[in-house]
Amino acid sequence: MTIQALDPDLLRTFVLIAEGRSFTRAAGLVGRTQSAISMQMKRLEALLQESLFSRGRGGSVELTPHGRYLLEHARQILALNDTVLATFRAPPMAGTVRLGSPDDYALAYLPPILKRFAETHPAVQVEVRCSSSGDLTQALTAGELDLTLLSDGHQRTDWPYETLWRGPLVWVTSTRYAPHRQDPLPVALAASHGCAWADAAIRALEQAGRRYRIAYTSASQIGTHAPVIAGLAVTVSTMSWLPEGLRPVRSEEGLPQLAEYGILMMKGRLARQPVTDALEAHIRQGFRTAPAHAMAAE
Repeated sequence: MTIQALDPDLLRTFVLIAEGRSFTRAAGLVGRTQSAISMQMKRLEALLQESLFSRGRGGSVELTPHGRYLLEHARQILALNDTVLATFRAPPMAGTVRLGSPDDYALAYLPPILKRFAETHPAVQVEVRCSSSGDLTQALTAGELDLTLLSDGHQRTDWPYETLWRGPLVWVTSTRYAPHRQDPLPVALAASHGCAWADAAIRALEQAGRRYRIAYTSASQIGTHAPVIAGLAVTVSTMSWLPEGLRPVRSEEGLPQLAEYGILMMKGRLARQPVTDALEAHIRQGFRTAPAHAMAAE
């Protein structure tokens, strides 16, 4: 019996096409022609004996049910592939790296990233500080952090940063109650100064002329979940991570559309090298292989 294997290069190209919904965009990212990319996907479909793509509205590339199944598992295969290669190729490394993250990102994204980093760099200690994006930016520029995640709008314009993810915010309500139907709308918001999510929520409500009241505030975004689970308010979040008892408000339920925002990464100018570079690479890879929350939100 002939054993067939999935080529990581084919899977990597497939993931790029699926995430960008474009053969042309994927071809530019890998430095190949569109015809070469198309031939790769024909090889992959022939190997799997299933169609992976269909044409959507406006000529965009959509995934078939088999394509969506493959996307979920392709990310896992590629992450494991990259972890194994990094383990054997990386020189022994030791030291401490100081990482900052807002609490919601820490829960939604960091666990698998830190797990893989610990497996490949067991002698490196990671100190994690959870705080608001504004506080983390100040700590980074003061030299108290080597690396930090933060929300779009809190980056310094004179400091290099990288966009890890961009997508829509959503209104969040209780799975058991309906605070989103109340008038005025009760809202739970993070009270940290200049919170991008809170500003986006208030701006959307005022532009839509929707009456609201700020019923609850919290020093962190996670703290806004309790009154929402209890049915006392709504809040805003991403599709990336919602605890049990919360759900996104559907478009037909009448709340105004929220703007897109980004999750960014900034590195300190005096960051401890090379441990900071290693963790930075793991975070970047972790976001690339995380579920496509923007697609899941549609």
